[in-house]
Amino acid sequence: MSLITSHHIVGFHYVLRDENGQVIDDSCQREKPLYYLHGHGNIMPALEEAMTGRTPGDRFELELSPAQAYGERNEALTQTVSRGAFGASELEPGMRFQANGPDGPRTVTVVSIDQDNVTVDANHPLAGRALNYSVEILDIRDATRAELAKGHPLEPGVSHSEVEDRKQ
Repeated sequence: MSLITSHHIVGFHYVLRDENGQVIDDSCQREKPLYYLHGHGNIMPALEEAMTGRTPGDRFELELSPAQAYGERNEALTQTVSRGAFGASELEPGMRFQANGPDGPRTVTVVSIDQDNVTVDANHPLAGRALNYSVEILDIRDATRAELAKGHPLEPGVSHSEVEDRKQ
C-alpha cells in the first residue's frame, strides 16, 4: 500500500469548519474530492504535513491556528479608497475585486460603501480564524513527469487505477 510522500498525487475529501464548528466548505457535498501534488506547496503546509505517511482510507481531524491557516488579520490591509476608483461599477459589501498593491495583484473585498468612499479589505476572508479539517484520504498515485514539471495535477480527478489503465 502506498504511503503519501513527495511527488504523489493525492485525492481526498474534507469538511472544513471554523472555530465554532460552522461548516465553511465540504468537498463531499460537491462530490468532488481535492487532488494535489504532495511536496509542492499546493495546499497549506500544516495540512500537507499531516497528510505525509498516510494511506488511502485514513481519516483524521486537524486543527489549524490562524497562523497555520490564512494568517492573522492585518488591519493595515483594510483601507478606504475613493468611490471613483471603481468607475461605474455597482458595488455591494462582500464583492471581491483584483487590485494592484505594492506587492503586486491582490484580491480585496468590499466592506462598506458610502457616497464618496469604499472601504476594502485585502486580508483573506478566513484570516485570523482557527480552522478544523476532517479529512479522508481517497487515492494516492505517482505523479507523471508532466505533473512534476508543472508542479500540480494536470488531471486532478484521475485516480491511480485510471492512470494504470491508460498505460496498457
